[in-house]
Amino acid sequence: MSGGALLTLVVASLASLFMAWAIGAGSSGSTPFAPAVGANAISVMRAGFLVGILGFAGAALQGANVSETVGTGLIQGVTLTPAAVVTVLAIAATLVAAGVFLGYPIATAFTVTGAVVGVGLALGGAPAWAAYYEIVGLWVAVPFVGGGVAFATARLLRSVDRDQLTVPALGALVGVVVANIRFDILGGDGGQSVAESIAGIGGFGAAGVALATVGLGILVAVLLRWDVGKHPIAGMRHFLVAMGGLVAFSAGGSQVGLAVGPLIPLLGDSIPLSMVLVGGGLGLLVGSWTGAPRMIKAIAQDYSSLGPRRSIAALIPSFVLAQTAVLLGVPVSFNEIVVSAIMGSGLAVEGREGVSAAKMGYTALAWVGSLVFAIVVGYGGFRLVALLF
Repeated sequence: MSGGALLTLVVASLASLFMAWAIGAGSSGSTPFAPAVGANAISVMRAGFLVGILGFAGAALQGANVSETVGTGLIQGVTLTPAAVVTVLAIAATLVAAGVFLGYPIATAFTVTGAVVGVGLALGGAPAWAAYYEIVGLWVAVPFVGGGVAFATARLLRSVDRDQLTVPALGALVGVVVANIRFDILGGDGGQSVAESIAGIGGFGAAGVALATVGLGILVAVLLRWDVGKHPIAGMRHFLVAMGGLVAFSAGGSQVGLAVGPLIPLLGDSIPLSMVLVGGGLGLLVGSWTGAPRMIKAIAQDYSSLGPRRSIAALIPSFVLAQTAVLLGVPVSFNEIVVSAIMGSGLAVEGREGVSAAKMGYTALAWVGSLVFAIVVGYGGFRLVALLF
């Protein structure tokens, strides 16, 4: 490798690590435990510590799909050059970091996607319309699906005053989803779920997958029934912390791709993707430990007043949507997922008084603006780089 190529790789890697730090301090670090913090189920500092560990685990075990989409699936006809990779990461990281320091949750997925598209178009690539339809479709669906499910769940928990039945039932649904989460380290290429792995050990096929799925759901329900039966509020808070952990793990699996995905064209086969994901996961961890508490506090306290039931209603759809995005390999904003769910649960419990309309309006504008601005800056920024160098 020539000296110039090595220098470019070092600069791109440093930009990627800075991006991972910004994501860990922002979206993947702040949103997963925000409802639990708002419900006083866990302290801000403890949440920041746990989200770093779990985000790192998710990055290492589930980060491949989104990384490949960001690195190679957003532009057709060209491969990002070293200069293009550095430009993408520098622009996206700067915008996300600005959002962290200003106290507004910039949508990381919008920013990185916009930067990659803008730079790719400036490089002479063609739009990957099929990928855009899938990505934008999920982005548009998130507020309606996440907010709608959170609204319905909050109404159920509010109208049916039997926590010893409703909470275990919701836990069983979460257990079913967990059983079918795919991990990169299981089952070779494409990964495999826990239920599939258990069924494969016994050679039971599809019936074994179904049995393992139902079994895990029942196990979670039984444990929650016992915990809530002893002390309803404490049991719900334990459930909240567990849900925050699952969302944090899912955040790592999705958001790490936004940091390391642009590096894939530059690295090729020289460095295994698993090692790149571990490096990105470490960047998320450091970002969560150093910068996430500020944003956790902002989301938990500024958007609404959360209680245990309302927080459960917000985290369940957040977890399901996050894992759907990881499975599809679609870069998605965790700020959008969790904030939409918080808004939906707030409307169900407190009506319009439970949500800050002004804050939500500014946040929505920041989401849309970050996408458009990143495309424009990415296109213009790379044109300028190409002209100068």
